[in-house]
Amino acid sequence: MAKKQAFSLIFAPAVKNHLKVIDSKWDSLIRTKIEQQLAYEPDVETKNRKQFRRQPAPFGADWEIRFGPDNRFRVLYKVAHETREVLILAIGVKQGNRLLVGGEEMDL
Repeated sequence: MAKKQAFSLIFAPAVKNHLKVIDSKWDSLIRTKIEQQLAYEPDVETKNRKQFRRQPAPFGADWEIRFGPDNRFRVLYKVAHETREVLILAIGVKQGNRLLVGGEEMDL
């Protein structure tokens, strides 16, 4: 049986700044979850992976994954099937009903 071809994960330049605001002890978890969740079938809905219903979504994202303790982390992304790429647009922290990306509150 043929192995599925993985999607390339492309990080937007701003993501580096988003990660600077998050405690570095979470870096490994964030990187691991992104690779696990988005390398294959990034556009299949699961319990913690959803397509945005309301448009426009923050950062022009089409999808969101959530993970970590209390599902506090959010990764916003788009999928380009023709090039088999996943563009990571933002990484943030959910606090109550607020999403903080790069230390700034975003509307969801």
